[in-house]
Amino acid sequence: MSLDTVQQYLFDLQGYLVIENALSTDEVATINAILDEHQLPEEGSRERFGSAPDGPGFLDWGQPFCNLLDHETIMPILRQQLGDCFRLDRIYGICMEEDTGRVLTSALHADYGATAPFSGVEEGEYFAFKSNQIYNGFVVVTWNLTDSGPGMGGFSCIPGSHKSNYKVPRAIFDSPETSPAVVMPHAPAGSVTLFTESLTHGTAVWRSKTGRRSLLYKYCVSHMAWKSSRVQIPDSVKLTDRQEILFGEPGDPHRYFPSLFA
Repeated sequence: MSLDTVQQYLFDLQGYLVIENALSTDEVATINAILDEHQLPEEGSRERFGSAPDGPGFLDWGQPFCNLLDHETIMPILRQQLGDCFRLDRIYGICMEEDTGRVLTSALHADYGATAPFSGVEEGEYFAFKSNQIYNGFVVVTWNLTDSGPGMGGFSCIPGSHKSNYKVPRAIFDSPETSPAVVMPHAPAGSVTLFTESLTHGTAVWRSKTGRRSLLYKYCVSHMAWKSSRVQIPDSVKLTDRQEILFGEPGDPHRYFPSLFA
């Protein structure tokens, strides 16, 4: 399990990476069929579903959701970004219907770095590079269950903004749809999009007649946590030993939190 040098370069350059064909057509169909059995948010309402912490979230909906926890496509990239010891911090799904607009939580934002809504960010919570190694506290993994991208909507971002030393200008923040700095990467069904939380990102208005469905898994270095509550291990699915490590309490890497690659 090794990281492609092109993927390494593009993630560091752009702050995000799209890998196509990470899931087969059958795998996408299986997950979508399970989602059809659950009551997802109605059109025009808040679009998140199956959220956690505070329980297992959609992980309790079946094995296919747990298979994505340490999928072979994402683990080399997470290792490069977060090291050998990292944990699952949050999960939720997103569904959107045609003309679903941007809500406040989907406007352009970054949780760390120059555009973060606070100052004094601690080292390890943002994207930095030194001694030929990336230091990055949080990475989001988005499994795309429907096509998204230019002309359709969904994930949008300002490539390279994870390394910016200035806050996003108000002109771009107020009108991201008209700014050439903001892009919507092409991400077909079955692809996976990874990005650092330091990247300035958001959700564009959904314009496709086919609804959007995405599953977001958010990982962080082992000694950090977003909030005090935790994602819980699902009761309905038997996890592997490595998957169970992802649910561990925050701890210093290697001393109090085991390697996922031992």
